[in-house]
Amino acid sequence: MEALRKLEVWRRACRLSANVYRLLATNREQAFRDQLSRSALSIASNIAEGYGRGSQRERVHFLRYARASCNEAWTQLHIGIDARIVDAECARPLADETLEIAKMIGGLIRYIESGQR
Repeated sequence: MEALRKLEVWRRACRLSANVYRLLATNREQAFRDQLSRSALSIASNIAEGYGRGSQRERVHFLRYARASCNEAWTQLHIGIDARIVDAECARPLADETLEIAKMIGGLIRYIESGQR
């Protein structure tokens, strides 16, 4: 677990999830709130699950899930902004952060696949 705690992408994904929960704390759109909170939570969770696995292949597999969850959360944040379900001023930085985290995950995948650890 210590390696995971040192991983900046995991820490940022945890912060993103917490910030999404805060954004949605008073949101009355239950289906939207549940879906967005699940996709944001899934990012850090899949990174952690991958780091709990034994092989590089499994680790990369779960990192790909985490990156897909970034895409999902990014999309949901933009839908929420367009539908005026969430405050755009608060949601845009979170959407931007999902893109940054997705890039970081992509870099981590490339690093692992290159055979370096």
